[in-house]
Amino acid sequence: MQSKSTTNEANQGNPSMDDQWMSESGSSGRETGSSEWMRYVRVFGTFARNSLVRDMTFRANFVIECVSSIGWTLMNVGFYLIIFQFTGSIGADTGWDRERFFLFLATTWFINSIVQAFFMPNAEEFSELIRTGGLDFALLKPIDTQFLISFRRVSWSSLANFLAGLVIAGVALSRLATREVDPHIPSVLSLVLYVLFCLCGVVIMYSLMICLSATSIWLGRNQTLYNFWFYITNFSRYPMEIYNRGWGTPMYGFFTFVVPVLVVVNVPARLLAKPIDPRTNEEWMLVGWALVATVLSVTFSRWVFRRALGSYRSASS
Repeated sequence: MQSKSTTNEANQGNPSMDDQWMSESGSSGRETGSSEWMRYVRVFGTFARNSLVRDMTFRANFVIECVSSIGWTLMNVGFYLIIFQFTGSIGADTGWDRERFFLFLATTWFINSIVQAFFMPNAEEFSELIRTGGLDFALLKPIDTQFLISFRRVSWSSLANFLAGLVIAGVALSRLATREVDPHIPSVLSLVLYVLFCLCGVVIMYSLMICLSATSIWLGRNQTLYNFWFYITNFSRYPMEIYNRGWGTPMYGFFTFVVPVLVVVNVPARLLAKPIDPRTNEEWMLVGWALVATVLSVTFSRWVFRRALGSYRSASS
């Protein structure tokens, strides 16, 4: 069985994989408009293929990571099944009964698995690029630096949770549609909006992550990134109603309007599961805020990243 450290050493000893993208970008460097966009798609495809080759080189490690991720998911499912033996819903009068809450849980897996697969490995390596001087070479590449930093590696094993989320969502939707009391079948519009706002949630999470990783330029080395990320995003794993009362109200306001992690899962899950029917004006305002928060998050994270790069002084200086 191969370890992750062995994988990293093998990657460092094979620079041709990491530099292969240059042939993809250099051949079309003079193209503009839609061709420029396609160039980035081709470069990302190269990154994804190289990452898959890396993972398949050490298949035992890849399988163990997948099994570990699915095991964690099963433990969470078992935990909530135990909880629903003693209560009919998460919170009084919230509408989050067992099937609807498992749709919420599946939405959490969808968004988190995408973030962990495409962004987390790169954010964790960003501080090493700064410490070792690798960022100097990234700045010289004929491609946007934030794109290169964000998508250089893909952790394919993290997508195991995405597949687990599909199974959980399928079972929950089936039980919602066939139960005798208050059956629910989502409309086509609900499904389309669900996918759209899941993507908005991924963008908000990515924006938060790129802001955290950019602090490595000022701090020199940010080894606690994952821990800090987990503490913040942990708030997004539960229905927002549980925060909107008593001493939790300030947390509700902060994590909805300042660091909008509460809208990441709650908005798409509400659109699909409809825990409250008919919808209130407050819910539709929350949907609108999710769109605004997505745009603001991308804009702010881009500003922070560029500001941080402006403060960067190469490792040799």
